[in-house]
Amino acid sequence: MLQQTQVATVVPYYRRFLRRFPTLRSLAGAPVEEVLSAWSGLGYYRRARALHAAAREVVDRLGGKIPSDPSLLRRLPGVGGYTAGALSSIAFGVAEPALDGNSLRVLSRLLALGGDPKSPVNRRLMEDAARRLLENGVPGDVNQALMELGARICLPVSPRCDACPVRRDCCARARGLQSVLPETSRGRPAVEMEAAVAVIRRGDSYLVIRRDGESLMAGLWEFPGGFLNPGESARKGLARIGRERLGAALRLREKMASFRQAITYRRVNVDAYRATLSEPLPAALNAGGAVRWIRPADLKGLPHGSATRRILEKIDPDRPVRVSSRAPGGRR
Repeated sequence: MLQQTQVATVVPYYRRFLRRFPTLRSLAGAPVEEVLSAWSGLGYYRRARALHAAAREVVDRLGGKIPSDPSLLRRLPGVGGYTAGALSSIAFGVAEPALDGNSLRVLSRLLALGGDPKSPVNRRLMEDAARRLLENGVPGDVNQALMELGARICLPVSPRCDACPVRRDCCARARGLQSVLPETSRGRPAVEMEAAVAVIRRGDSYLVIRRDGESLMAGLWEFPGGFLNPGESARKGLARIGRERLGAALRLREKMASFRQAITYRRVNVDAYRATLSEPLPAALNAGGAVRWIRPADLKGLPHGSATRRILEKIDPDRPVRVSSRAPGGRR
């Protein structure tokens, strides 16, 4: 959960997740949709699928015992070098480096390493330095101390060198390079995008669809919608998206919500509209289980993303919405 997500955001999800899946076997035995539901709103859903797959592999192949060997941990779905190092050192006391972004910054400054800190050469130098540090203390404590040093003192901008306990050993500080190291590469530039979402009501239920394919959001339930093409209006975009995803154009009415959302490198302006269907949904789509009419309270129990949650917060189930176009199943 802490991968690419701040601690303050993770803590309530973590506590709820453990209440729902208190043991490794309970997690392994749960349907993946239930795991995604417990993860809803946390983002990066590939992590949830990997965690579920790893739990199943540990139960089915390893007799329910998580291995302490970092090389065995790295064979589990979703477990890379950092996670393997953190698990083996903190949980099992194995002298294995756990280098996150904070640790890499600390070590690159201590060693005054120029160039990309993630390059194979620099990475190997920092891992060797971390192993030498691990020899002089409790491995889990040393790894966490490096992380905390980077998070609190050895900051990306304006490092607090005067408060640093290892300032006398820092080669970057001795050379006046602490503000220019590490030489990190610039990330992918942000891209501004527009998205439109249709909120279609029938009685006290709303139309939702499940994403398919191999995308990051696959398996999540959401209101029909998607990204608009450059220069495309919400009206034309929803008509197109409806035909592509539902086989029936979506006809928007009034706007009911607007918000911004960050999805990896995308900065998305999301507009949600009350909408109707131009015609009944194809029978095959209804039969396939990819669409549902569902009450808001029940939708909260299905896996869904943060945009869906934010739209849910805007919905007033008690306010009547008149729908004049024909709804799926022949109802009006």
